[in-house]
Order: sequence, then C-alpha cells, then structure tokens
Amino acid sequence: MSDSADTERTTVKTYVPSYQKSEWQSHADDLGMSQAEFVRTMVQAGRKGFDSDREEPPSPAPDPGGNGLETRVLKLLRSDTYSWDDLLEAVSDDIESRLDETLEELQTNNRIRYSGRHGGYTAVDGGGDGD
Repeated sequence: MSDSADTERTTVKTYVPSYQKSEWQSHADDLGMSQAEFVRTMVQAGRKGFDSDREEPPSPAPDPGGNGLETRVLKLLRSDTYSWDDLLEAVSDDIESRLDETLEELQTNNRIRYSGRHGGYTAVDGGGDGD
C-alpha cells in the first residue's frame, strides 16, 4: 500500500440520539477537539479494549481542528510565500471538493435534491418543501 493510501481520509457516518451528540460535542469542546476528531479518537481507544491480540494501526497525530488545516497551511508555507487570498484559495479548494462530493452522495441517496424553482438544495427527508 502506498503512503498516500495509508493517510487518505474517507467519510464514516453514524446516527445517534441528539442528547448523545450534544454530550459528545461538549466533551470534544472540553478537550479542544472537533467532534470528528473526538469520535475517531474514542473509537480507536474503544477498539483496543475489544481485541487486545490484534496490532492496531497507529493513528495519525491528533489534529484538534479535525481537518488538518494547520498542517496544510504549514506545508504550503514551507514551500513558498502566499498572500492571504492565495492561501484562502489553496485551502478552500478542498472544502469545495468535499462539499461537491457530499452533495452528490446525498442526492444519490435521495436525501436532498436541487430545486431550480427555489434556487438551491433542499432536504427530501422532512426538511424540504415537499414537492
């Protein structure tokens, strides 16, 4: 497996009661972590207790932002000098790609749809306009 495949990120979804999400978010905030980083860290920690005979692959270093923004900015600035606008463009490209992928996935799963009449996306599962 190549190094890039070892660190490639992918989405994992789960559904929990809203009170549980609130508790997790509060705990994550107390630890200075994003909710995604908190859940990832807790799952990794919990897995160690279930299968102590298996060698668990090491987790990447903690990233309190949960998205590696600090790491990406430092990597960019180590190779060149960037203006604010250039940095913004360099790091926002990823969010545009992630948003596009997420919207495509939600549409494929029939959870949202694009409403030309209303000029934007709308939820199909109870949060939309119903037509």
